[in-house]
Amino acid sequence: MAGFWGSNKDAQDSAVSAEFHQILMREVMTTELLRIKALIGTVVLLSLISGIVYLFAPDAVSRVWHGNLHPLYLYGITVPFILFELWVHGAITRHMRKGRDLPVIRRYIGALVETSIPTVALALQINSMGSEAALGFVGPLIYFIFIILSTLRLDFWLSTFTGFVAAAQLFCMAMFYHPAGDTAPEPNLYYHASRSLILLVCGVLAGAVGMQLRRQFEASIAAATARDRITDLFGQHVSPQVVERLMTEGATTGSDIRRVAVMFVDFRSFTTGARTRSPQEVVERLDRAFAVLVDILDRHGGIVNKFLGDGFLALFGAPLAADDAAHQAVAAAREMLLANARFNETTSWPLRIGIGIHIGEVVAGNIGSPRRKEYTVIGDTVNFAARLEALNKELNSQVLISTEVREALGEVVQDAVPRGEVPIRGYEKPVAVWQLG
Repeated sequence: MAGFWGSNKDAQDSAVSAEFHQILMREVMTTELLRIKALIGTVVLLSLISGIVYLFAPDAVSRVWHGNLHPLYLYGITVPFILFELWVHGAITRHMRKGRDLPVIRRYIGALVETSIPTVALALQINSMGSEAALGFVGPLIYFIFIILSTLRLDFWLSTFTGFVAAAQLFCMAMFYHPAGDTAPEPNLYYHASRSLILLVCGVLAGAVGMQLRRQFEASIAAATARDRITDLFGQHVSPQVVERLMTEGATTGSDIRRVAVMFVDFRSFTTGARTRSPQEVVERLDRAFAVLVDILDRHGGIVNKFLGDGFLALFGAPLAADDAAHQAVAAAREMLLANARFNETTSWPLRIGIGIHIGEVVAGNIGSPRRKEYTVIGDTVNFAARLEALNKELNSQVLISTEVREALGEVVQDAVPRGEVPIRGYEKPVAVWQLG
């Protein structure tokens, strides 16, 4: 669609996904179907008006057409034209169902056939009215209908081609087509050339408008595709604000090593309380609790990487880089404790929250099969954060942080209480941990 021989700059751009081209193709073909419907509706409306005028004012019609042309002759043009457009509509619909684009050459052939219809009607009028009267009547104006609607092709060159065909055919009809016995003077070359030039210019302008509409389509589709891709990678729980930041800041999702604050959150004794409640009550309680906590994460620059039953894994510093990831994670944890306490006062099922935070290097990136990938983090930092969170039950605490987090916080935090070196499953030596809150 972008060029006569099917060369499409966008299609050659490897940076744009095949999904983008597929969606764009469907949008362009959808506007093409709209153009065909508009053409058919316009032709039917004009045919009805012509028939009504002929029925109620036949004398006026005879004076205009010099009594030589019956409106039924025009129906002999419009009916085949409508059938042709219906056939094109069906062809485009079939290609859309198969997920294939309409061949470029067929689009140009269709534009040539369509734009030739006014020429046939003009030839009938010239035979009936004479060239001078016919060229000054409505016939040449019909070309503008096809040029205006060619905008919906969203293709600069197709609209320009439509304007060129209209201009060339009108010029040829005016200069060289004369019915037998026509006593009109010889046609004026510059007069008719200027009229045809206007048609060509209109075709170019229609193409420019169509190209601008296409660019807007491309921008909208590209943005929607990027949002869908980010949502697929990071999950439905990523807030719109985070999605916008990922798009505008161009955060990389390729595998790399980065320093990240990892937070594990879990609700204590949730399974025990769920045994005495219906599945609907369990889901509603979790949804309401998660809604509060995830909103706090969003405000502090964190994202939920994955939900883990009655808990979740959150990240600070990936995929969006953050120089103060430890501060953000601790601030979010403090606010979570307060929000959970307030929420417990309003419910008959209070929940105790456990949080573990560690900071360090992880391997972050898209992991999964070729058909389904998700953004995640891997490394000892993640494992240690999970072990920290599990220690809350043993130490009867709610927020535990590692020594690395405590050192990253510096003198800002004065309420970090050392819990000594604690044995941690999977680690040979006891590790120092700190309690907050």
